[in-house]
Amino acid sequence: MSISTTGSAESPATDLGFLLHKHPGKVQRFTTSHGEAHVFYPEAGDEVCTAALLLDIDPIALVRKGRGNGRGRGGSPDFALSQYVNDRPYAASSLLAVALRTVFRSAMKGDCQRRPELPGQVRPLRIELPAVPANGAGEGGGPAMVARLFEPLGWRVEATAIPLDEDFPEWGESRYLRVVLASDAVRLADALQQLYVLLPVLDGAKHYWVAPDEVDKLLAAGEGWLAAHPERALIARRYLSRRWSLTRAAMERLELARLAEADDREVEEIDNAVDDRPDDENSGYETAGTIETDRTTETDRTTGTTEATDAHAPRQPSLAEQRRSAILAALRDSGAARVADLGCGQGELIGELLKDARFTEILGVDVSARALQAANRKLRLARLPERQAARVTLAQGALTYTDARLKGYDAAVLCEVIEHLDLPRLPALEYAVFGAARPRAVVVTTPNVEYNVRWESLPAGRARHADHRFEWSRAEFEAWAGKVAAAYGYAVELRPVGPEDPEVGPPTQLALFRTDTSTPVTDTRTPVSDTTTTPEGGETR
Repeated sequence: MSISTTGSAESPATDLGFLLHKHPGKVQRFTTSHGEAHVFYPEAGDEVCTAALLLDIDPIALVRKGRGNGRGRGGSPDFALSQYVNDRPYAASSLLAVALRTVFRSAMKGDCQRRPELPGQVRPLRIELPAVPANGAGEGGGPAMVARLFEPLGWRVEATAIPLDEDFPEWGESRYLRVVLASDAVRLADALQQLYVLLPVLDGAKHYWVAPDEVDKLLAAGEGWLAAHPERALIARRYLSRRWSLTRAAMERLELARLAEADDREVEEIDNAVDDRPDDENSGYETAGTIETDRTTETDRTTGTTEATDAHAPRQPSLAEQRRSAILAALRDSGAARVADLGCGQGELIGELLKDARFTEILGVDVSARALQAANRKLRLARLPERQAARVTLAQGALTYTDARLKGYDAAVLCEVIEHLDLPRLPALEYAVFGAARPRAVVVTTPNVEYNVRWESLPAGRARHADHRFEWSRAEFEAWAGKVAAAYGYAVELRPVGPEDPEVGPPTQLALFRTDTSTPVTDTRTPVSDTTTTPEGGETR
């Protein structure tokens, strides 16, 4: 492989040596697990500089280290069929990708202590790969695949098929390509990271066993470009040697990274639906309580006050349980059969919906991949009878973007969701749910901030949850619900949830929106939209 750049007297092309940490005046040799890598410069001047990486494969080491890497263990079929006669020493594959990381590790990180200003600069790059396998395996190989992988990253691609034998053109073309990549907009560090990922993708095989830590390697090398790549599903699948469990995990994390970037937030900020604290610390103000003996002191689950209770008396339902009961009652009143739980978290409401046969189809959506995994475990979907499990679908997505998967449902539920959004993002959610998805009914619950004074353990001025961006009074919630109903053609009914205090009202407030055909939709804003990717890699608008 060769990397070339151009320059001038003021910005000499030989700066490439600083970026690669390899002196243009030397030939350097590096030991790899399957042979030796050599770095040298065929030309080095102010105007043009070219660095070449030659990987000299040791066939005997290749066979010894590759034993057992047959088709059944995720390796290339070349090893299983013909261990001593194969293309590995001659074609750019995962062996070259590993050599790139070994030889140019600092360059891939963008480190350059002697010239720290260089890694951030974009300069003309030309990369030549004389023999690249491009196997399609039903996925569209050849020059078209090279273009699909590199052009979205800002490369101009020249991919030419190599004939099996130039003297016998009637034999046709081989599966190998001569590839030339050129760009004036890609940093060298990014180019090396992209090659590290995409060379094994083009080949469709690896020379080593693909373990779960390969997902971390893929995401680390793909940081900043892979999540937005239109072929990210293909890249993940082929890089991970078509191991479906690893591909699914990679796609979920890539989707989370894409959603976080779209919202200009850190991944940790939106993947926080599962609290890592122990259950007793995670109970919150709504379910706090202690049991001591037959006659005990218990924190009341609905008021936060402390009083003597009988341990044998029926347990009072927690506020979370009362909230779910109120939502179920609202859904039954709406006559819904197909329900979308938006911001489903760990699936508590979905579990209640499954108990009622009238709810024939249930969609759970959450931005947090960890929450969806927890919901899958908690609901035991893999162990449910086939007909029961078929009623539930879990999907990753952000509620501030329109999503075709949400259309066609009788009802949607936003249970303790809206208060987790920054207020400027709330109109986007309103349009995505009420305007684009437009179910016949929408159930929204949110805390009543006035009730917070009844929580003895909640400091004044503190929200009920650290991630709450706001908490509304009854008047504020009523005003918001009325505005949304008028804008999108719904009628709205407000209901209390939990014990209603004569002074501060109930702890939770619920709004049941139902379509009102007599009210015209007045919202005229431009739809907020984005492409949403399913865990299987399909795309919808």
